[in-house]
Parts: sequence; structure tokens; C-alpha cells
Amino acid sequence: MCLHQPPCPSADAPDHDSARLVACHPEQGWSLLCNGVVIFADTGELLPDGRVVPAPRLSPDQSK
Repeated sequence: MCLHQPPCPSADAPDHDSARLVACHPEQGWSLLCNGVVIFADTGELLPDGRVVPAPRLSPDQSK
């Protein structure tokens, strides 16, 4: 899907969220990357194959 040179990381790569933005909708809380990953404002992600990467959550004792 990516036509950039050098190509952006694939959706399966560990650094997949460093791909370039192709659509950004901050008013709706999501953005689309050129590798097909949808990233959400809460830092959750939706991969092109439908898998969900949940937003990291801190336990109450880690938030201090």
C-alpha cells in the first residue's frame, strides 16, 4: 500500500505506527496511516486485518 521511498513499515512491523499519515480526523479521534493502520486518540489501534491493539492502561499505582 505504501509508495514512499524508503517504504513505511508494514502493519505487522513492530514500528508500524511510524508510517506516514494519509488521513487525519482529530475531531473524530482517529487517523489512517499509509500501511492501513487506524490509530485512535487514546493510542489504541486497529490493524488492517481487523486485529485490535488496545490502548495501554496504567494501574492506579503507576499513575503517580
